[in-house]
Amino acid sequence: MSIHTPKIDKKVTLPAIGKMKGVEPITMVTAYDALFAQIFDGEVEMILVGDSLNMSFLGKEDTLSATMDQMIYHTQAVCNGATLPVIVMDMPFGTYTSPEVAVKNATRVYQETNAQAVKIEGGKERAHIIEALTQNSIAVLGHIGLMPQFIRSEGGYKIRGKDQADIDKLIEDAKAIEAAGAFAIVVEGVKAEAAKVITEAVSVPTIGIGAGNATDGQVLVWSDMFGFFEAFKPKFVKQYFDGAKQVREGLEAYRNEVKAREFPSDEYTY
Repeated sequence: MSIHTPKIDKKVTLPAIGKMKGVEPITMVTAYDALFAQIFDGEVEMILVGDSLNMSFLGKEDTLSATMDQMIYHTQAVCNGATLPVIVMDMPFGTYTSPEVAVKNATRVYQETNAQAVKIEGGKERAHIIEALTQNSIAVLGHIGLMPQFIRSEGGYKIRGKDQADIDKLIEDAKAIEAAGAFAIVVEGVKAEAAKVITEAVSVPTIGIGAGNATDGQVLVWSDMFGFFEAFKPKFVKQYFDGAKQVREGLEAYRNEVKAREFPSDEYTY
């Protein structure tokens, strides 16, 4: 049974996100421009400017081609459109290969955008990088489980948490990220039972994507959930709106009216 929750009417802060753990599920969607960010403003607690933009809007096969300049441009746009959610920028592939490189690049994010945090993929092996960022007053959203930036080295998208050894590894990753100072952790492509155990093992919120409903929140790519991205539909994506169909129907009506010289009518003419 769905419930109707009121719109968010004040700025969401990172401490407020932390206090939602175990109290109220966190909602998060991606955005890449001011137009859609403005639509999402007041509807969700968090917006992720994801490196998924190069798959959804540039037609690439994976996320690895996104650059700092691209991500900062899109984050500036999102920050211009939305003022209430916590806005997080995905650190693109290759921009946090060492603590020094990560701090340099993430400092750009804070200096050139109004994003409140950056997202880093990786578990225990990236904890020292997350720690370097948080010690330099840069908030970090961790990301474990299925990690899109690891897609080539791991040979494809692989669901995690299928056996106890992998569950133990994921818990170790989550605890290491928490200890490094991450304010929350994205858990992607993980068996629901494993995601539940991970969520219970840490005191910071977990945000699931393809990880069942026992996490502390959920995130989806907006073009997936609203039916605009048609190349493929992952099992975990629920389409709340058939956007591509609606747009095509609108375009068909427009084309037909133009061809018949019905548009613009007197109503739309000076």
